[in-house]
Amino acid sequence: MNNNEFLGKIISFLYRYGKIYLDTELESYHIGSGQFYLLMPLFAQDGINQESLAQIIKVDKATVTRAIQKLVDEGYVFRQRDEEDRRAYRVFLTAKARVIEPEIRKIALGWEEILLSGLDADQKELIAHTFGDMIENVSHIMET
Repeated sequence: MNNNEFLGKIISFLYRYGKIYLDTELESYHIGSGQFYLLMPLFAQDGINQESLAQIIKVDKATVTRAIQKLVDEGYVFRQRDEEDRRAYRVFLTAKARVIEPEIRKIALGWEEILLSGLDADQKELIAHTFGDMIENVSHIMET
C-alpha cells in the first residue's frame, strides 16, 4: 500500500473480490455470499435465533430474514418458533445443508488461502490480530 492509498478502498477491494469468489464458488449450490455468511455460524451452532445471527454477521434483521428465506427456499434450513420467546425464530440446518458443509468450509478455506498466500506465520498472525482490533474499534463506535 502506498502512502496515497485510502485503507477503506483496499478493504473494499478485498470485500468485492471475496464476494465475487464466493458467489462463483457457491453458484452450483444456488446460494450466494449473503447466505454463506449465515450458514457458517449455523454450522458452528445450529438453532441460533435470527436476532443472534444478525448480531454475529453484523447486518440488520431484515437482511437476515431475506437471506434465511432464500436458504429455506433452497432446502438448507428451516425456521422454528423459539420455545422461550414466541416472537422469535430459531434457524436449524437441514440434512441437505449438513451434506454440503464440508464443501462450504473448503470454499471458505480456499478464499483464505488466496488472501494469505505467500505470507509467513508471523504475518498471518499479525493480520488476524490487526483486523480483530479494527473490528473492535468500529464496533465500539457503530454499536453504541
